Amino acid sequence: MITNERQYRITKAELRRFEEALAAQAAAGPSPNVHPRIHQALMDATASERDELRAQLARYEDLRSGRVVQRTLHSLRELPVALIEARIAARLTQRELAERLGLPEQQVQRWEANEYAGVGVDRLQTIADALGVQVLETITYAVPA
Repeated sequence: MITNERQYRITKAELRRFEEALAAQAAAGPSPNVHPRIHQALMDATASERDELRAQLARYEDLRSGRVVQRTLHSLRELPVALIEARIAARLTQRELAERLGLPEQQVQRWEANEYAGVGVDRLQTIADALGVQVLETITYAVPA
């Protein structure tokens, strides 16, 4: 997941390298020393990584542009990613969120790098409040028959 502009630029550069590698592999064709199936597997792996990078870039761009304004959670485990996406959609940097929370930027960077692992519910609510996020979750109870 791309969480900031620096990662966005790095991912764009990485995508260009994958696209160039694919073009070069396709133009060169299989080497006489490499079985065609191995060559195709390498092409497929490179194309798969290219597609993943494209998807990450598109998601970040959609969030930054305001084309994505909500997310449906299917588990509380998805909440950390939703908070990161909410920050991006609000067009806030990690530094700006840290300022709202009265914390060093590095703290927000660490939390996001670990997808808020180990962060308590109260802190998650404070972060959601700082982002102006409204959480409406439906909980279905497991009721014995």
